[in-house]
Parts: sequence; structure tokens; C-alpha cells
Amino acid sequence: MTTGTFVLVAAAAIISLVAASSIPDSNGELPHNPLEHDSLHGKHFDAGEHNSQYDHESFLGADEAKKFDELTPEESKRRLGLIVDRIDADKNVFITLAELKAWIQYTQRRYIDEDVSRIWRQHNPDNNKTISWDVYRKSIYGFMDTLSKEELEHEEQGISYKSMLARDRRRWAVADRDLDDSLTIEEFTAFLHPEDHPTMRDVVLQETTDDLDKDKDGKISVDEYIGDMYRPSEPDEEEPEWVLSERESFSKHRDLDNDGYLTENEIRQWISPNDFDHAESEAKHLIFEADVDHDEQLTKEEILDKYDVFVGSQVTDFGEALARHDEF
Repeated sequence: MTTGTFVLVAAAAIISLVAASSIPDSNGELPHNPLEHDSLHGKHFDAGEHNSQYDHESFLGADEAKKFDELTPEESKRRLGLIVDRIDADKNVFITLAELKAWIQYTQRRYIDEDVSRIWRQHNPDNNKTISWDVYRKSIYGFMDTLSKEELEHEEQGISYKSMLARDRRRWAVADRDLDDSLTIEEFTAFLHPEDHPTMRDVVLQETTDDLDKDKDGKISVDEYIGDMYRPSEPDEEEPEWVLSERESFSKHRDLDNDGYLTENEIRQWISPNDFDHAESEAKHLIFEADVDHDEQLTKEEILDKYDVFVGSQVTDFGEALARHDEF
């Protein structure tokens, strides 16, 4: 992650990757540490700074955003225009904060519903009313039955098969509201996407702490906080400016009692503040970026003039993606 791409972490940032179930890939490879992925820290914003990939996926939804990555600017603008027409619920040619917020909430819900539906079908082809833990464990972790103790406990980036299984088991138990060790599709949604369920907040807090608290003392030091985002490539490498900014943010905004650590309450306030509305914050940011005449609403022309803010992917670098597409 480069200096320019990293941004300060908003309160909801932890949730998006902690929410992903710790499933090995088809080759049995350990997944990346959830808190080392761009979609955790790199997506979110604070203090007005923002990451365009986060805009990209918040506005379009993760799956639709991928489709836009391969489009020409002309086709991107054409499709964006059609989306704008859908956002304009009252058809008065202006996009208000409420309409933009409602659209972002829709894309979030659509992604979650489609993701849950896909994984539900994968593990429940007969569409039974529930999935049992035994069925799920066998499907995801059945390969572990043939592994040695050493293989089960072998760690990569602090993660082992054994710890992944324990993590999913704990999350499953919290999602299982009726305590029958099977999940309905509603409970399965909470298991896969705990960020949307108040009853799952404690397990999200625990997973966040587990991932960041490398010395297992129950709190997060500034070095553990920074180490999740940045690792120098050389022993004496000077920290980039954004890292220094993050250290300052830790001291001023995260470490509320100034003891040099994030304790449980401070971590909770960081990842799940009661007054944070992600969709509204993102909508306000997009209006700020595109509202040329400062009337606090957007026309289609204002949005199309800033199409790179709304649909331009930082991951593929919009122009370069176009060049690669033409080459093939």
C-alpha cells in the first residue's frame, strides 16, 4: 500500500474484513491475515481524506465495481448516467444527500444478500432451513482431519488452520441465537457479516483484538496499530509521512486516556461508534467531491464530470486498465 493510497481509518473500517469468514482457499493455502488486506484499512476514511477504491466499491458495490474496472471512460460514463437516473428517486434531475445515501445502502445490502445467498447454496444445495455446524465444518475444514498436529498449528502471518477453525466456531456460536448448533439463513448472515448485527459486536471486537494484539496482553500498542498497516522494507527505512500521521491519530483520537495503548473500550469506540453512519458519511463525501455549485445536491452533469471519483478504481488505475484492455 503506497503513501498516497493509505488513508486514516474510519470507525467502521475494521468490520469489512473481520466480517469475512476465515476460509482456506481451494488449494488449502492459508488466507491472508484479515487485517492486512486493503479492503480493511485502505478503503475507509477519516478527517476528510479518502481512498478512491473505497468510493468505487461503496457507490457501485464490490461486484459491480469489478465490472467497471475494465470499461473505457466513455462506456463508464454512459453506464454511470444510467445509474444516476436510478438514484434520482423523485425524477427531479437532482441527486440529494438522502437519495445518494439510500443508493449506497442499497449497494451494501445487495452485496451482502448476494454473498450470503451464494455461500448458503454452496453449503446447503438442498436448501434446507438450516445448516448445522458439523456440515459446515466438514465442508470447510474437513481436510484438517488428515493433517498432523504440526500442520494444524503451523502459522503463517500469525494464522493457523487450528486458530481459523476456533475463530469460526466461536463466531458460529454467537450467531446461533436459538442454541441448536445450526444456523438459519438469517443467523448465517450474521455469521458471515457480523458488522450488520448488534448482537455480533463483541465477537467483532474480540477478532479485531486477536488480529492486532501480537503480544497477547489484551491491549493494542501504537507499534501494533502501525504494524498492521506498514512494515518497512529496510531496517533503517524512514517512515512515510502518512505513518507519522497515523501515529499522531493514534495518540490524539484513538488512545483516549493517553496511556499509550488501546484498551477494550477504546477499541470498541474505534471500530463501532454508536453515532457513525457509514452510508451518510460516504454520501456526504461524494457530494463534497462533485458539488461544483455548492448547492448541496448533484446534477447528472456534476457526477459525470467526476466519474473517476464515483467509478474509477484505484486498484486498477482507471487509465491503465483501459490500456491493458486494448492490448488484448
